[in-house]
Amino acid sequence: MASTHNSVREELDKWFSGARKVVIAGIGNPVRMDDFAGVKIAQNLQGKVSEKVHLIECETVPESFIQQIVDFDPSHILLIDAALLGLKPGSSRIVEPAQVAAYAAYSTHTLPLRIFCEYLAKTTKAKIALLLIEPKETDFGEGLSSEVGASTQQITSILLDILGALT
Repeated sequence: MASTHNSVREELDKWFSGARKVVIAGIGNPVRMDDFAGVKIAQNLQGKVSEKVHLIECETVPESFIQQIVDFDPSHILLIDAALLGLKPGSSRIVEPAQVAAYAAYSTHTLPLRIFCEYLAKTTKAKIALLLIEPKETDFGEGLSSEVGASTQQITSILLDILGALT
C-alpha cells in the first residue's frame, strides 16, 4: 500500500521517537534524474537543522561515509533513496533494512544497501530505516520530475518539523 505524505509523517514521528542524534543520508545519482531525490532532500535540509542532525550527501557511494556515521554516534540513521516500489511516481514508503531485498533500489550502489545497513546496525547500534521514493524518470539527465520534485519538498518539510525538536 502506498504511503500518503500524512502516513509518512506519522511513521517518521513514531520512528524518530527517542532520537538523540540523527544521520540523514541522501543516496542517488546526480545524473539519473529522479534517482537524485535522496540527495536533494539532504541538500534541502542543509543549514536548517541543529548540530544533532548530521546530513550526508552520499550520492552513489554510501559506504564511503561509514566511518563518518560511526564517529557521529547516532541513535537513528535514515537513508533516503529512489527505489522501484511499483507505486505512483513521487510516492514514498518507509522500509526496515531487512525488507530492502523486496525492493529494487534504482541506484547502482557499489555495496548493496542491505549489507550497508547490516554493517551500520552492528557498528552503531542505531535504529536504521530507509525512506524510499518511487522515481518517474531515471534516464541520464539532471533535474527531478514534477512529481518527485513535489515529493522531495513535502518530505523536506516533514523532516524539518520532526527534526526541529532535536535541540
